[in-house]
Amino acid sequence: MRDQTNSGILTPYAAKLFFSCCLSMVLMGTITAQNSGCTDPLAINFDPMATQNNGSCIYSYASVSVENSWDLPETMIETSGLIIWDEKIWTHIDDTNINLYAFDTTDVQSYQTYPLNGTVNIDWEEISQDNHYVYIGDFGNNANGNRTDLKILRIEKNSLLEDSPVIDTIHFSYSLQTDFSPTGSNNTDFDCEAFIVTSDSIYLFTKEWISQKSSIYSLPKEPGTYVAQYRDSFDLEGLVTGATYLDDKNLVVLTGYSTLLQPFLFLLYDFQPFDFLSGNKRKLSINLPFHQVEGVATEDGLKYFISNEFFSYSMVTVSQKLHVVDLTPLLSNYLTGTSVNLLDIERHNPIIIYPNPATRTIYVEYEDYFTGGYYKIFDLTGRKILSGELEPGEMTIDIGVLKQGTYLFIVEQPEYFIRKIIRN
Repeated sequence: MRDQTNSGILTPYAAKLFFSCCLSMVLMGTITAQNSGCTDPLAINFDPMATQNNGSCIYSYASVSVENSWDLPETMIETSGLIIWDEKIWTHIDDTNINLYAFDTTDVQSYQTYPLNGTVNIDWEEISQDNHYVYIGDFGNNANGNRTDLKILRIEKNSLLEDSPVIDTIHFSYSLQTDFSPTGSNNTDFDCEAFIVTSDSIYLFTKEWISQKSSIYSLPKEPGTYVAQYRDSFDLEGLVTGATYLDDKNLVVLTGYSTLLQPFLFLLYDFQPFDFLSGNKRKLSINLPFHQVEGVATEDGLKYFISNEFFSYSMVTVSQKLHVVDLTPLLSNYLTGTSVNLLDIERHNPIIIYPNPATRTIYVEYEDYFTGGYYKIFDLTGRKILSGELEPGEMTIDIGVLKQGTYLFIVEQPEYFIRKIIRN
C-alpha cells in the first residue's frame, strides 16, 4: 500500500474508509430529526440530508421520446381521453359520438364498440375511473366559456361490459365563475379536459386558455348537483388535456401542449395526500412536434400511453395515433419507494462507490449477489450515458467521458439501488 501521508493521495481502500468515517460523523452529529428539503435525486437542488420532501425540487429541462406509435382507426379521429381497464385501452370521441372504444396494442385496428345509449355528447373531453365506475367528462367549454350544463357521466363497469350500461350524472359549476357572458372561441379559463377520481372525490384540472395555467377544483363523485370548489392553481405554460392517477403512489401525470402544439407531460408526485402541489412538479417535453395530444394512461407509473387526435393546418398534417413513452429512468426510484438519504445508506449499503466526487475513475464494490447484474448511469434529464455488467468482485469504471456534473448510478436487479455521483 502506498504511504498515504507522504504521497497526499488516498488509495481506493483509504478513500472508502474516509467516506465511511465522514458519513458516520454526519449521522451522529447532524441527522437527529426530520430535515425538510428536496428529496428527489434527479433534481438540481437534491439534498441527500433531507428526509421530508417540502416540494422545493427544481429540475433541468428534459425531453422524452416515444418508444412506439400506432395509427388509430378513422373512427377515433378525435380521440380525447384514455384509460386502461379490463386489459384494454379505452377511448372516446369529443364530438357527438356516444360510443366508447376498447382495443389492445397487439391490433389497434380491431376494436370493440360500447354505445352509451340515452346520452348526449356535447363535448366529451376526458375519461377516468375507479374500481366500480367509468367517468366521462362532458365539460368542454372552449366555444364561449359560458356553459351552464357541465357534467360528468358515471357508468357502472359491470353493466358496461354486459352491454346494458347503467349511467347516472354528476352536475357541477365552478366556484370562481360568476360571469357567464360569452367569451368567444378559446378565450376562457373555465374550460376543462382533465380530471382524476380518488376514493371519495373528483379533481378537475382546468385548461386555461388565457393564463396558460391550470386550476384544481374538487367535487363529490356521487350523482347530484355541486359547486366545484377551487383548491389551487399552478403555472405550466401550456394547455392541459389529460390526466392519469396512481392513488397508492401519490402520482398524477398530466398531458397537454403549448400554443405552438408542442406536447408535454407534467409530473406531480411525492405529494401529501390530495395536496397535489405539495410535492415534486416536473415538466417534460415530448418529442412529437405539432401533435395535439389529448389522453394519457398508465398502469404501473413507468409506461405511459398517450393519444393525439387528427390535426391539419397549412402544410402540416398529423394523423390520429397512440404512442408509448417509458419514464422508468425518471420515476422508478420514486415508485419503488427507495430513499437515498444518508440514514438509509448507513442502514443498508450493499454497493459502495468511491471516490465521490471523482475526476476520472470510480470504484464500485458490491455484495456477491449483485454479480451479473447491470448498472446504468443517467444524467439528470433521464438520458442513459453509460451501462455495463457487474463483474465478480470490485469494478473500476472510467467516467472520463462524462461532462462535469451530477449523475445517477442505478442498478435494478437483483434489488433496486440508486446513488448520486458527481464528476468533477
